[in-house]
Amino acid sequence: MKEFSKEENVYLSKMAEQAERYDEMVELMDKVVEMVEGGELDVEERTLLSVAYKNAVGSRRASWRIISSIEHKEVKGGNEDQIGVAKQYKENIEVEITKICDSILKLLESNLIPSATTVESKVFYLKMKADYLRYLAEIKKGTERKEAAEITLSAYKSAEGTAIAGLAPTHPIRLGLALNISVFYYEILNLPEDACDIGKEAFEAAVPAMDTLGEESYKDSTLIMQLLKDNLTLWASDIMTERGENVRGVSRVRWHEEIETATGQDSPAGGRYGIQAITPRETWKLLQNW
Repeated sequence: MKEFSKEENVYLSKMAEQAERYDEMVELMDKVVEMVEGGELDVEERTLLSVAYKNAVGSRRASWRIISSIEHKEVKGGNEDQIGVAKQYKENIEVEITKICDSILKLLESNLIPSATTVESKVFYLKMKADYLRYLAEIKKGTERKEAAEITLSAYKSAEGTAIAGLAPTHPIRLGLALNISVFYYEILNLPEDACDIGKEAFEAAVPAMDTLGEESYKDSTLIMQLLKDNLTLWASDIMTERGENVRGVSRVRWHEEIETATGQDSPAGGRYGIQAITPRETWKLLQNW
């Protein structure tokens, strides 16, 4: 079989993405990383790598949540025979998730983070490392979950410190990091008020400088801020509900985290390149009124 060049593997990866063959896309981008030989991926290549792994693990995370829900219902219903089957199926998915996460974490530790030459790329990879540690923490229980959460928190703190020191509050990667840290606090640490504080702080820090951004950064940053706003609205309603306060007009959907855009940053569900129904300037007007 022909050995493809780095450029050909990148092209094949793009085709695999279009065909939604993400496991193959992962294999192709792994080869691209190997071919760089200690050098740094360009923005397009690192985005393709991120998209490949995000979709490969994302489908399995979604499956895991569904099977976990089914298992919970069987336990609640006392259906002993079905409980064992559901548990085994869930554990099979956990093995797949762990394999994918371990693979990208190994690449990040051994190659991508050490070879990062800019603050932007370093934060991108540190964020990626923390995200995949979070995905591992999601499927743990008890002491293992606590230990995984501590490791993930340390990784997010490292990424956050680097981002604050080197990236503007409006930078899409810094905003995407804040978004995912807030999700981590809400989902893994079960600290909804802290999650809201993190999201609100990132949102408010970016507001004063939004009009100084170029169009491309403006688009990505605005879309991430929309996600932050959506999450804050949802989480605030959850906090109020727990306190026994009446909440109306809030859609009960799972909170937002990441779907990759062309720059490798977090954007709303609806496609890799974000929401197209309204322009970034129109979105920003809506956010200013929030």
